[in-house]
Amino acid sequence: MDTSQPRRARKRAAVIAVLLFGIGILGALFVSNRRVGADPETPQASGGRQQTSFTVTRRDFVRAVRLSGTVEAIESTTISAPRLSGPNTASLVITRLVRAGSGVQPGDLIVEFDRQQQLSNALERRAELNDLEQQIRKREAQETAAAARDDGEIKLAESSLARAQLEVSKNELIPKINAEKNTNALEQARATLKQLTTTFDLKRKAAEADISILRIRRDRAENAMRQAEGNADRMAIKSPIGGMAVLKMVWKSNNMAEVQEGEEIRAGVPIVDIVNPNAMQVRARVNQADVSHLRVGQAVRVGLDAYPELHFGGRISQISPLGVISSLSPKVRLFVVLVDVDGSHPNLMPDLTASLDVELQREPGALVVPRDSVRRDGARAFVSVQRGSSFEDREIKLGALSAHEAIVASGIDEGAVVARHVSSRVAR
Repeated sequence: MDTSQPRRARKRAAVIAVLLFGIGILGALFVSNRRVGADPETPQASGGRQQTSFTVTRRDFVRAVRLSGTVEAIESTTISAPRLSGPNTASLVITRLVRAGSGVQPGDLIVEFDRQQQLSNALERRAELNDLEQQIRKREAQETAAAARDDGEIKLAESSLARAQLEVSKNELIPKINAEKNTNALEQARATLKQLTTTFDLKRKAAEADISILRIRRDRAENAMRQAEGNADRMAIKSPIGGMAVLKMVWKSNNMAEVQEGEEIRAGVPIVDIVNPNAMQVRARVNQADVSHLRVGQAVRVGLDAYPELHFGGRISQISPLGVISSLSPKVRLFVVLVDVDGSHPNLMPDLTASLDVELQREPGALVVPRDSVRRDGARAFVSVQRGSSFEDREIKLGALSAHEAIVASGIDEGAVVARHVSSRVAR
């Protein structure tokens, strides 16, 4: 059996494996040399690795506090669906609505609702009021006539009593049986007058009660009519101030959308905001650690998250004296800060989120290094300065510190290259 061919094949595979191993070692050495000789200030090609060094430069050092808030108008009002008087709880149908983003002046029509039902109610109440007034006048006339008849009967009873008294005065001159008849007639006349007087008084009170009931019903109908007329007047809402109309979002079909004409709206639902775009402010919540650095009148740089290219100046106008409990921790208090925004822009609209940079300190022309380049050893501070192909520690004296940068008062010169991320302990 010939075994030379399998033996030659195994030798060939071993040679190929050795060559591939050698090529791999040479490639690793080449890549390592490229990395060692690379510029220490240039980030790696991957883009995800951090810079390993920093060139000390002289520039303005700024210590600031970054806040976040929401843009709102200083002068604004909200137009809501009117709350109607009376027991009417039906929804309101929008018949006319201002266009979103349009400018309005004081007195301009903002929204109008269908007023047919309110006008119909007003007409029904007015007809009821007229009917009740006619009933009152008729009842009063009837009572006047009844009182006149009753007064006539009272006069007759009084005349009968006077005549009976006159007949009784003759009892001493007439027979005894006639005298008894006169006495009985007198008592009967007195009883009749008393009964008529009592009965007529009760009739007058009953009539007054009936008329009072009609008057109460009339007053209720009049109030209902005025409420219906007032509700009809509330169907048209005009702007109390000048500004720009911003339609509100409402819940419709499992999503949020703007209010539109023809839709039904419940009473009290906000529909339109009228805002003055020339005077805007930002409302921010500041935690208790940063509020001590803020003062009324401090300059603020305002940026819009939705429009990163837009920036505005501003100043702190108000700081809340009382804090509220944070939703993240009951031990942290938040304070409301209002910032007046300078200038205006079509994209500067309410409800946009904004970033606020409050400048606390500025040092022009200072030597600045990143804070992660500083290593602390007790009260002493060090940086690793490049010297040739290696780095050596050098003691420095620090100045002011910010969240990410530090001022070097002495110890290194401008242009020196220092290492970054020298220690897990960042200067405090």
